[in-house]
Amino acid sequence: MAVIAEFTVEPEQFVLGRVLARASDIEVEMERVVPSSRRVMPYIWVRSPDLDAFESDIQSSEYVEDVVPLDVLDGRGLYRVEWSEEVRSLIFAMAEFDATILEAHSAGRWFFRIRFEDRSRVAEFNDFLRTRGIDIAMTRLYTLVGDEDAEDPFGLTDTQRRSLALAIDRGYFEVPRRTTLRELAGELGVSEQSLSETVRRGVNNVLQRTVASGIDPPSLPDDVDADR
Repeated sequence: MAVIAEFTVEPEQFVLGRVLARASDIEVEMERVVPSSRRVMPYIWVRSPDLDAFESDIQSSEYVEDVVPLDVLDGRGLYRVEWSEEVRSLIFAMAEFDATILEAHSAGRWFFRIRFEDRSRVAEFNDFLRTRGIDIAMTRLYTLVGDEDAEDPFGLTDTQRRSLALAIDRGYFEVPRRTTLRELAGELGVSEQSLSETVRRGVNNVLQRTVASGIDPPSLPDDVDADR
């Protein structure tokens, strides 16, 4: 059964993120990844006030064979980035494990939503990344039965899941914390008290269905780091 994985990752953790970080003031959305021979070619939409400068910045990377502009629409450029054969990074892993990109974007930290053929491919994908020192933060892993509104395996509401995902992404649960409830509430447009209750209830639902039940989390593969 197909599995959907959602995770975030810092740009310095993978080659494409580091390469794109060379260009300033850009927003990036990845459309798809295509393997060709031993090369991997990401297709990306870029919004930038200076697309010519973006092309020059990316082309100068030692990891890039070529940057091919394909289209420009409403101030955004579509590019095919031809990777060197030596690159074995996050994007290569997606092609290697037949993952389909459903959503991928960044204006800083990257967010990915990708589909795998089954749960075993997710485990293999995680192993591949760990052996290469790539640290992703898995925020959700689920299957679709008919539609995306299937019951959350942790008993989370959409609001709780979104709130917890943002809290994880911004480092609220890290030690020391990188953000506060007030800052998170501001991003979500809710009161600090309301968010506090949402987060506590969400965490309680997860703990009730994992720790309190005496079983491993039902939606996470065995090799997902429990400390995340």
